[in-house]
Amino acid sequence: MDSSDLTGSIRALAPASEDGPTEADLALARIAASDVLTKGDKDSSQPWENPATGARGSVTPLAAVYTADGRSCRDFLASYVKDRSESWMQGAACRAAQGHWEIRSLKPWRRG
Repeated sequence: MDSSDLTGSIRALAPASEDGPTEADLALARIAASDVLTKGDKDSSQPWENPATGARGSVTPLAAVYTADGRSCRDFLASYVKDRSESWMQGAACRAAQGHWEIRSLKPWRRG
């Protein structure tokens, strides 16, 4: 595939870097986020680990539940640890009609 094979509506996926999370790592972090938000405990964290990549971390809900587009939502912070490197990701999730939490975003954390 070369640049002539790309359209404006579909973005090519960048290959996972050795330093950043893989799609499998992100999937496990999303599952952990949904789990910890479903429990609803204040000041709780949910660990996650990917034995295939050696990555691990935890997800911690931030602040209180807020309403967006008529749904209950909550922000969270997820750690990403691999080898001797640690980074953070910020995310947002909203409660779906079935009662589980749907992850709306998960991206590198930028200190504001």
